[in-house]
Amino acid sequence: MLTQLAGVVLAAAEEHDLAPLIAPPYVIGGTMLAALLLLMFVTVSFMNLGNRHSVVEATEDPHRQHTNKHLHNDGQASSHH
Repeated sequence: MLTQLAGVVLAAAEEHDLAPLIAPPYVIGGTMLAALLLLMFVTVSFMNLGNRHSVVEATEDPHRQHTNKHLHNDGQASSHH
């Protein structure tokens, strides 16, 4: 099915000129690479934010509608699973 679609696209491309590009393909690819590298640099620069403060022990909040079910260190069995 994909090869048939590719054939139709190629046949349509031969009949009509494709839209002109605003720059050569390697310039477009280089710009995209630079943008993604910039986003990666921003992401990596924020990686250590979780290490700024000491870990706070989670507590059970009875006022929450959906309470935290991951506190397994109290030794009590829960009534529902």
